[in-house]
Amino acid sequence: MSRAQGTTATPLRVATRSRRSLAAAAVLSVIGLLAGLALAPQPRAGEVLAFAAADSSHAASPHTGDAQSLSVAPDVAAPAISHESYAATTGTQTLVAGGTNVDWAKLVLIEGGWPLTEENVTFMMRWMRQENGADNWWNRNNPLNNGQGSGGGSGLGSYPTLIEAAYYAAENLQSGRYPAVDAALARGDSADATAQAIWASAWASSHYGYGTHWSSRPYEAIEAPASAWGR
Repeated sequence: MSRAQGTTATPLRVATRSRRSLAAAAVLSVIGLLAGLALAPQPRAGEVLAFAAADSSHAASPHTGDAQSLSVAPDVAAPAISHESYAATTGTQTLVAGGTNVDWAKLVLIEGGWPLTEENVTFMMRWMRQENGADNWWNRNNPLNNGQGSGGGSGLGSYPTLIEAAYYAAENLQSGRYPAVDAALARGDSADATAQAIWASAWASSHYGYGTHWSSRPYEAIEAPASAWGR
């Protein structure tokens, strides 16, 4: 064998070894990849569904990667929003249809222009209960035994309906004889504070025992006969 032949054989052997090494490395890489896939945790069904849904919604967006938005034509006007108050939606007809002592108490507050707060309603209900029994609060259509406009200065008069009774009750409270009560109702004071204004009033000769004859127990809604309302 000549020197030239020996020189030619050496790179061939090197090339053969290199190809074998590369093949072996490729086989090992494939084995490693398969092993990694086998060991990797498989996604749960829920995750697959969630991913599919997210991918679907993403594909539906015309701007991939951007937040979706809703555009409105410039000639489309926004609807007006109505913010009606409790007093505005509670009119005379609604209260008359309800027909209870609570409705009458609210009707007095509306007639006087006082706020329809829970404290004001509670005060009225307690006062009505002191004047007439709860089960007969519409007695003589005069729940507060009001003498103004009822034909009986002592408060034993009567009204044609409970609607007139509410009007005259509010008128009497705003006549100037009960300034503290009027002011307390206007402020929406607590039911106890407004009651104290009644007890101190010169109109109440007994002053309701300054609270000893005044019940603060919960009140009940009791309906009056339809005739008492003029229905």
